[in-house]
Amino acid sequence: CQFSCPNGRSSSKMAGSTATIAAMNARMDMLQGYLESNMTALHAEVAAAQHTADSAESSLDISWIILCGSIVFFMQAGFSMLEAGAVTEKNVINILFKNIMDASIAGIFFWAFGYAVAYGPTYGGFIGTGEVFILDIHNNAGGDVATASDGWEGWFFQWAFAGTAATIVSGSVAERTKFHAYLIYSALCATFIYPVVVHWGWGSGFLSAWGAMPDDNGDARPLFSGTSASNGMIDFAGSGIVHMVGGVSGLVGAMVVGPRTGRFVDGKLQPIPGHNTVMQALGTTILWFGWYGFNCGSTLMLSGGAANLAGKVAVTTTLSATMACLTATLISFIFEKSFDIGIALNGILAGLVGITANCSVVDPWHAVLIGFISAWVYYGSRRGPFFLQNE
Repeated sequence: CQFSCPNGRSSSKMAGSTATIAAMNARMDMLQGYLESNMTALHAEVAAAQHTADSAESSLDISWIILCGSIVFFMQAGFSMLEAGAVTEKNVINILFKNIMDASIAGIFFWAFGYAVAYGPTYGGFIGTGEVFILDIHNNAGGDVATASDGWEGWFFQWAFAGTAATIVSGSVAERTKFHAYLIYSALCATFIYPVVVHWGWGSGFLSAWGAMPDDNGDARPLFSGTSASNGMIDFAGSGIVHMVGGVSGLVGAMVVGPRTGRFVDGKLQPIPGHNTVMQALGTTILWFGWYGFNCGSTLMLSGGAANLAGKVAVTTTLSATMACLTATLISFIFEKSFDIGIALNGILAGLVGITANCSVVDPWHAVLIGFISAWVYYGSRRGPFFLQNE
């Protein structure tokens, strides 16, 4: 007993230690289970919060495109007022009717065919071959309706652009084009002319930043090497794709239909002033406002830092327009010895067109220089025919 008692006490201590360790392990298991349970709940809460954030981001981007598309559509009112004020009074109804029809025709024909031609899979880098009647845009086309776009707002935004491109021509051929003939042109513009150029530059065509790299088969686009140096053409908001297409179409139309009655008298070029300066000024101001939807909206989103880019675009757009206005006004005073509001208004439009392609990549002083040059280009085109006549 003398020797066994210490061993008994030792055994008791070991048994107690074992029980303590077992209890601690049990508590650790309980704690681990508790943590795992809460971590699972925490992961679920984080995933739900991320889904909510993605949903809000998607909704913000879609709303931004719809808002800017609506502002671009309002430019139709600007074109209507500007052109109505620039023509003779007897042709006001005709020019207003053409502008309304441009938007309406673009709606149907761009829906039926134009959007597919513009943004469908490319055929040789020249033309899109997408689903007609935008059949590839439908409910749940984007997957999760809360966090992805089905594509409806994209069509809406581009329809507003298509209407703008077509409407530019109405002023170029004003007062000397039969109404039904103009409607045929408008349908052709919304179906083929404008969408094909959109495909070249904004779709997956040969000029596009998305089309410059090899296609799915590894074939390079016609004008590019297919390497990482092939960046494609940058036309951020459409100086070339929208405004040049409208301008070139208008030039061709004017060449076909000839000058307005009274433009030439005894072989001499004569100015034909518009009948209402108030309408011209109102129209130009509306167009200037609409240009912010045009340029800023071309970010196509506000998330991911695009809101800052939209702010920069607003600044460069403003500086180009204002500098062009001031330059054109000064030019008219120097060369025509008067302040001509018509020249100032057209100077604004020249500055806006000039900045549209590059508004996202230039610095403010570049925008001022672009506005300055744009005013001179406009005035040169205005006075050029008179100068050549005198020569």
